Amino acid sequence: MPQSQPQQSVLRNIPKVVVRPAWDNIVAVTYLIKGIVFFIAHPFLYPLLKARLIPAILLSTFILSNLFIWTFLPQVAFLALFHKTGSAWVNGTFLVLGEGAAVVAILFESFLVDESQVDIFDAVLIYKGYEDLVRQHRPVAEDALNDPVRRLGKPTRSSVYAPFSFRQIAEFILLLPINFIPYVGVPVFLLLTGYRAGPLQHWRYFQLLGYDRKQRSAVIGRRRWQYTWYGTVYLFLQLVPPFSMFFLLTASVSSALWAVDLEKLRRDQEARLIQAPQYTDEPDATVIV
Repeated sequence: MPQSQPQQSVLRNIPKVVVRPAWDNIVAVTYLIKGIVFFIAHPFLYPLLKARLIPAILLSTFILSNLFIWTFLPQVAFLALFHKTGSAWVNGTFLVLGEGAAVVAILFESFLVDESQVDIFDAVLIYKGYEDLVRQHRPVAEDALNDPVRRLGKPTRSSVYAPFSFRQIAEFILLLPINFIPYVGVPVFLLLTGYRAGPLQHWRYFQLLGYDRKQRSAVIGRRRWQYTWYGTVYLFLQLVPPFSMFFLLTASVSSALWAVDLEKLRRDQEARLIQAPQYTDEPDATVIV
């Protein structure tokens, strides 16, 4: 009997320490699907895609074509030294796609798409009723035919969706050889790079809240695995050549939808703290904050 109570306690904690975190990770990833559905269902976002679509397609096609023409077969031949059967072809494909994604990120995403991602993120917040956050960094018109994008004014403060990170690019390139590992190399590579990429998708949200580095780190630390799985799936979608640009912009929607839910939770918690009674050391003395 003395040993049964600890065992029962462990069993009761399984939903808290195993099931709940796993479920939270799944929920975080589902925001990427919600972002795709939301983008398709809300035409006011379409102009932001059209403005970048043609140059993105041309640039991506040029880079990937050259990489596959000049580097694909040599890399497959090198991988064949370590791989059995046909896994060298699979890993070689993902290796070239990963190299292409890194080059596109340096030449295009970090310099030309960030503004569109900021507009998408802010427009979704406005649509969801959180324009008070956006107004701290840019004017928001009162009415523009119920079009959140047209309500956006020019930013009056620094507005960055995700900062250009040499560290992220360097890690991306340095981790590419992990793809040499048969079968498990690709998922491990995506998971490790997702660790860094995930939190960057909420950089704009932290910026709107005015968080400093310490506050950002605290929030990221509480949701580290959620951000990691989110970033892993996000990077996987970037390896789909025909739709990488589309998924890049829908990721801005998904991160905004996630931020909306986090902001609602944050405000609810603040409201409960304000309404909750706080007790002093004196008996029968209650202070309502």
